[in-house]
Amino acid sequence: MPLSNPSATVLFPASNTATRINTVASTVSVLLAPANAARKGATIWNNSTSNLYIEFGSTPTTSSFAVKISADGYFELPFSYIGLINGIWDAANGSALLRELT
Repeated sequence: MPLSNPSATVLFPASNTATRINTVASTVSVLLAPANAARKGATIWNNSTSNLYIEFGSTPTTSSFAVKISADGYFELPFSYIGLINGIWDAANGSALLRELT
């Protein structure tokens, strides 16, 4: 099958608002951001010396998660995901600094 380029240009929606959501680190699952149909994107900075484990739409554990953000790491939410974002750390220190773009 030959490769081809899509004929349409895909544009990402523009955003002019960034809402700060700061969450204290916890060794039990915590809500980092609620579902938001207006969300166009989000960034998460793990402001901790511990790993942060992210799950979309369900409860994460340190062995079952979608994304692992290392200490002092950064993550950009892909695919215009609008559901719940939950997190858990392997030790409770620091926080998650999330910016939700709408």
